[in-house]
Amino acid sequence: MIYQGKNVTINEPSCIGKNVILEDDVYIDAGVIIRDNVHIKQGSYIGSQSILGEYTADLLKNRKADNPILVIGEEAVIRSQCIIYGGTEIGEACQTGHGAVIREHNKLGHHVRIGTHCEIQHNCRIGNYVCLHSKVFLGEETELEDFVWLFPGVTVTNDPTPPSNTIDKVRICKFASVGARAVLMPGITVGNGSLIGAGSVVTKDVPEGMVVLGNPARVTGQTVDIKNKKTGEKAYPWPCYFNRNMPWEGQNYDDWIKCNNR
Repeated sequence: MIYQGKNVTINEPSCIGKNVILEDDVYIDAGVIIRDNVHIKQGSYIGSQSILGEYTADLLKNRKADNPILVIGEEAVIRSQCIIYGGTEIGEACQTGHGAVIREHNKLGHHVRIGTHCEIQHNCRIGNYVCLHSKVFLGEETELEDFVWLFPGVTVTNDPTPPSNTIDKVRICKFASVGARAVLMPGITVGNGSLIGAGSVVTKDVPEGMVVLGNPARVTGQTVDIKNKKTGEKAYPWPCYFNRNMPWEGQNYDDWIKCNNR
């Protein structure tokens, strides 16, 4: 059974399974595979050759198992050749680049951006307004709080003695930023509003509001002392100086905090 709302577009050839819900104004491009038990909410766009509700490992072992439900929130943009497994929940206004892979049993908040060729392993928890640039890898059980930025090529690991059956998850707190190609080792916590420099290898917890650099990464200062390299003006806390695609866009961050009682 397929429930199809108003103004739904399905370009051929596409393949749609059972128990699929396509709400109003959903657009499915050519060559998309939608497996069983997928719910796509209104206004979402699914790019060509994407696979939604991909089979989990459990289903591959037991061909009779039901595929867990995949929910994609309103106004999502899933670009071409993405693969999203069953059992995942994605909030509204999520956007992906091309060829992203999101495994099973993940929970993503709203307004999450996932770059081209990112890979999110299973059982991760991602907050709201999180931005993952291209080729980011998140090991399973990673936790990213709201407004976290991971720049291109960041790798988040989880196995302290690889290969093993032990998982020691990484947690990145609100407003933290991780520079390009940094590696975060298992079990660390990155504090609120901190900055990890590009190419760093982080082996220890990062204190709130600190800058860490190097291999192994060491504290080199406080983020409040960071200056914009072009203007020489203050650059941190970054929400006070950057608002593109943020909920406080068009207004002062402090005013937004007060209006929202945060």
